[in-house]
Amino acid sequence: MGGKAGEADPSLSLGSMTFAFLNADLHVWIEINLMGSVSTPPLHPITAESFAIIDREFGPHQIDPAEYAIIRRVIHTTADFDYRDRLQFGEGAIAAGITALTEQRPIVVDVTMVQQGIRGLLGQTFGNPIVSAISHPAASVSAEDAAPAAKAGQTRSARGMAACIAQHPKAIYVIGNAPTALLTLAEQIRAGQAEPALVIAAPVGFVSVVESKEAIADRSVPQILVEGRKGGSTVAAAIVNALVMLACAA
Repeated sequence: MGGKAGEADPSLSLGSMTFAFLNADLHVWIEINLMGSVSTPPLHPITAESFAIIDREFGPHQIDPAEYAIIRRVIHTTADFDYRDRLQFGEGAIAAGITALTEQRPIVVDVTMVQQGIRGLLGQTFGNPIVSAISHPAASVSAEDAAPAAKAGQTRSARGMAACIAQHPKAIYVIGNAPTALLTLAEQIRAGQAEPALVIAAPVGFVSVVESKEAIADRSVPQILVEGRKGGSTVAAAIVNALVMLACAA
């Protein structure tokens, strides 16, 4: 597991994707040279103004530019600068996420609120299919009739997640609400039943939240994790949307 947002040169190369970053009037502009025909959706003027305010208040830094783009999107969503230090990026996680998006890998989410938060931008760009664990038929049946990974006493999110893993073991996994779904994913990774292209771990709350994040942090998979009790569906969606913007053609 990698550390928090680290230091990097202002320019970097991720496979066939070259990122060039310019700082002008405290606006951070991101140009992505990416093979393909997907164009970057324009920012709403209010969003652009909000980003400029965040840049000013954030102040000088040496955070990796791609990581900063994700951090800034989360701060924009939450108005909480505490996320400056709460987002952890596993080694190669951003590059893995970009590749999976451009390959149109399925995106498995734990709850429909995450789905609603990412479907608009994905629909304008890569069109990845989105699968909701809580909406899976297995989530509404008993553990005995659910996926083999399901256990007695599991939550609906966990049962649905187990079924999604069985169907999409190499998907992008985005958890913004249910720690039991993240724990199920961690267990299935350990058992060799899941090989996620990327895990975005952002459940929120008090019960099992920190434990679920610690469990996924111990797995050797590409991951972006929100440290501690904070997170939520809007945070998870913001991380996905930031990745989509990074993956789009200039």
